[in-house]
Amino acid sequence: MKRTFLLLVIVSNFVFGKDVFKIGATPIPAGEILNEVKEDLAKEGLNIEIVEFTDYIVPNLALADGSLDANFFQHKPYLANFMKEKNLDLVPLEDIYVPPLGAYSKKYKSVNDLKVGDKIAIPNDPTNAGRALILLHNNGVIKLSDPKDLMATEFDIVENPKKLKIVSLQAAQLPRSLDDVDLAVINCNYALDAGLSPQEDSLIVEGKESAYGNVVAVRKGDENSREIATLMKVLRSDKVRSFILEKYKGGIIPLF
Repeated sequence: MKRTFLLLVIVSNFVFGKDVFKIGATPIPAGEILNEVKEDLAKEGLNIEIVEFTDYIVPNLALADGSLDANFFQHKPYLANFMKEKNLDLVPLEDIYVPPLGAYSKKYKSVNDLKVGDKIAIPNDPTNAGRALILLHNNGVIKLSDPKDLMATEFDIVENPKKLKIVSLQAAQLPRSLDDVDLAVINCNYALDAGLSPQEDSLIVEGKESAYGNVVAVRKGDENSREIATLMKVLRSDKVRSFILEKYKGGIIPLF
């Protein structure tokens, strides 16, 4: 019996390449989703270690240098821009969910209440900055020259009737900025981590039409591996869809 057991372990490690498959993720919601299916993945022969990050930079660098086997925290436009800037060769896989970007305020109940000269904080990375400006455009706060340009900047604002001041901050700092600004456009994971609900607490929020579905990313050449096939099968399962719908109650939108 001992020899048979040893043979099974060796075969399993040969098929899946290593004892532990390391996945980088932000704690909420990606980390919570991965924890929900960790045992399911183990039953499929894939033992994962979830490495949590609270920023958007290190997870891609760690994936590129081999410290991680995959990461799960970002949308495709962000990944594309990051790869271009850092000259990395990573691959996005299928969309898992949309974490809707929302605008929050401790001062106002509607964006229509904004006053002349008010401060609006947005993420400082190019793709999420453009995303925030598009959200503001779509809700009549400002007007952009091309609202379809995912890389829009402040220089693309052609109408700003209330002369609002745009302040760029690191995404993780945005929830803490709510005491110092009049409105903050916050990424969903950081909003949830701060106890904010995109559906209940935001003044304006993205919907299903968002172009910013979050994906699993891997190094080029690994996208067709057995490990990744197993991971994606489980992440895009009915169980995960139900978990997202029940836990986040519309705050996260499954895309499968």
